Amino acid sequence: MRAGMRAGMRAGMPTGMRAGMRAGMRALALALLLGALPAGGTELTFELPDSAKQCFHQELERGLKFTLDYQVITGGHYDVDCYVEDPNGRTIYKETKKQYDSFPHRAEVKGVYTFCFSNEFSTFSHKTVYFDFQVGDEPPILPDMSNRVTALTQMESACVTIHEALNTVIDSQTHYRLREAQDRSRAEDLNGRVSYWSVGETVILFVVSIGQVMLLKSFFTEKRPSSGGAGT
Repeated sequence: MRAGMRAGMRAGMPTGMRAGMRAGMRALALALLLGALPAGGTELTFELPDSAKQCFHQELERGLKFTLDYQVITGGHYDVDCYVEDPNGRTIYKETKKQYDSFPHRAEVKGVYTFCFSNEFSTFSHKTVYFDFQVGDEPPILPDMSNRVTALTQMESACVTIHEALNTVIDSQTHYRLREAQDRSRAEDLNGRVSYWSVGETVILFVVSIGQVMLLKSFFTEKRPSSGGAGT
């Protein structure tokens, strides 16, 4: 019955109206997809050698919001030093030996901002560091959403809900990817230690076995008295 009613409604609806609805749905879907993209930024995973420092630079306008998220994936105790400087050389963020952190900030002056990761406190541990540098506020899903006075339609509300759910999924996927890489590194390190320990135990077992065989053989070996007497 519902299928018949839907078929009847579609049959009674003018072709132009149906085309307009399809075009509107495509426009909403396109706006949803564009809104799901970040406002602008960079994601990067890089190697940070021991006793080294790596810096990155980004030019920002005054009043522009930016967020720096970072996490150490592999190496040592999974910690790194991080600091952010404004164009005047003033340190606006500084943390030492952090495994992960997030730093949101709004640029107070125009210019080139510098954020650095340092592994200078480590003398032998290489690190793998991931960071996500997002710039700007997220634009609205619909072009006129910020200036609308009327309430959202059911389709627009559904698009907003889907957009928020997609953002949550993206954040969760990034988090799980980093956790998977970190756990994989720990598992590989543990596997290497177990392999070396097994090889060491095998060598010790062979040495002890050979020693026991030689010791038992010495117990059953007949010692002949030395021949020779004193002649008179």
